[in-house]
Amino acid sequence: MKKRRFSILLFLLSLLSCSEKQATSSDSNRSIQSNTSDDKLIDLSHAYSDETVYWVTAEEFELDTVFNGETDKGFYYCANNFSTAEHGGTHIDAPIHFAENGQTVDEIPLEKLIGPAIKIDVSSKTHNNSDYLIKIDDLLEWENTERIKIPNGSIVLLETGFSKYYPDKIKYMGTDERGEDAVKKLHFPGLSKEAAKWLVEKRDINAIGIDTPSIDYGQSEYFESHVILLSQNIPAFENLTNLDKLPNIGFEIIALPMKIQGGSGAPLRIVAITN
Repeated sequence: MKKRRFSILLFLLSLLSCSEKQATSSDSNRSIQSNTSDDKLIDLSHAYSDETVYWVTAEEFELDTVFNGETDKGFYYCANNFSTAEHGGTHIDAPIHFAENGQTVDEIPLEKLIGPAIKIDVSSKTHNNSDYLIKIDDLLEWENTERIKIPNGSIVLLETGFSKYYPDKIKYMGTDERGEDAVKKLHFPGLSKEAAKWLVEKRDINAIGIDTPSIDYGQSEYFESHVILLSQNIPAFENLTNLDKLPNIGFEIIALPMKIQGGSGAPLRIVAITN
């Protein structure tokens, strides 16, 4: 099964890189059909709508209808314009978001966004503590349970259980107020700076994701986990969902953001391949 999923990833990478060794379209189609029979795709992304959760100081999503109906030539046509901040809904934080010389969205290597992943579930510890900080002990507990170290090159997903509250802003992020004054009212779990530093210094991960609005917890003032991770060109995925449908290990992630040149972040469609 691992070989089948790996072949899917190789196929996707060959399409995206447009290399000279890319297979013909007919061969590619045969590859997909023959290798996905036992695999399952799980969407880890929230849809964009007028309910999409954004940071309290960010511009929210708007969809404006250009045309929707029958044209004067007799055929149906639909088109929209949309506007959105980079950081809202299920999105990626590019390293430059908190690191002056970090990679922009369009510069992040595909190898950081596609590959093997693990899930660390701390949801049992967040029920009565919306300010819970994921600790080094939580990471070590996962390793002890699975009897392995976090594999090199992993995409690490952190499940707090908070996605079940989305898009209820009060339950999900602590407030439905907007503006600078609302920042101090944010409450949701995140990754401690100590755990972020441990992942950088002790483990070799490719990316990290969480089912809350931010890798740093709601009451963070200095966003130290962002700074630690993004300074090492480790991108972060935020506002994920459906992590409860994933195993702790043995799955792959495909996380492809809108390719915004110079972007500090972007809307993200992220899926998991499991069996």
